[in-house]
Amino acid sequence: MPIDAAKAVAAEPRTGEIAWGHKDVQLYHLGVGAGANPDRHDPATDPDELRYTLESRLHVLPSFATVAGAGRPAVISGLSLPGIEVDLARVLHGGQTLSLHRPIPVEGSATTSMRIAAVYDKTKAAILVMRTEVADAEGPLWTNDSQIFVRGEGGWGGDRGPSARPEPPSGPPVKAVDRPLREDQALLYRLSGDWNPLHADPEFAKLAGFERPILHGLCTYGITLKAAVDTLLGGDVTRVRSYTTRFAGVAFPGETLRIRMWRRPGRIQLAVTAVERDHAPVLTDTIVEHV
Repeated sequence: MPIDAAKAVAAEPRTGEIAWGHKDVQLYHLGVGAGANPDRHDPATDPDELRYTLESRLHVLPSFATVAGAGRPAVISGLSLPGIEVDLARVLHGGQTLSLHRPIPVEGSATTSMRIAAVYDKTKAAILVMRTEVADAEGPLWTNDSQIFVRGEGGWGGDRGPSARPEPPSGPPVKAVDRPLREDQALLYRLSGDWNPLHADPEFAKLAGFERPILHGLCTYGITLKAAVDTLLGGDVTRVRSYTTRFAGVAFPGETLRIRMWRRPGRIQLAVTAVERDHAPVLTDTIVEHV
């Protein structure tokens, strides 16, 4: 079996060093739509957008944690951990949870520790939970959990994992915004370090079962968090404490994302759909915990 669950979970964490600067942060922000907010009259010079694009005013959108250091993302690098040997064309990013221990600095260096926290058997697929913990000289910065869906690798009789899901939001959303995706959105976003050919190579996309390259799920993840921060958190990135989602479908460059938001005490629930495909689900079970 290409996945040895016991070996994967028992393996020692893989450690490394990362560093980032303002150019990395700015490039990431551009990749998730900064400077192109359609809700603003002139987003390229709007003071609220300049917090994402101008180095003298820069703050860091917390989802930058998924690409900090410009190394390979967990969805790729985790596939080379002990006990894991799978075909990249069978791999999809199933979900992501980010926990912030404190605000991310504009410039920084840190130590990373990656391990397989769990392997679940879904009969026709396996789910790998890849946990990356990041700390600098002052202590913990963030923890990333990536849920990786591997088609055709289940059925060994292992733990199926948790089945509980958040209660869906009820009533009308307090806010709904549209975010058009650029035709070259995936090509721009991948410059932050996610080189998976699924998002750029049409032939590889076909091998994976898609008519053309799809947008990175983590790009949609960043676009959605930025919309929530800008719309309901007063543009204050430091209020975000955690951010979780399930990748329920795909988005294609050139489409429009409809982001609906419901407010609850200490949290924002969101749902993201693709407007041009009859609001096909893109992100579900999406929650921003905040102060």
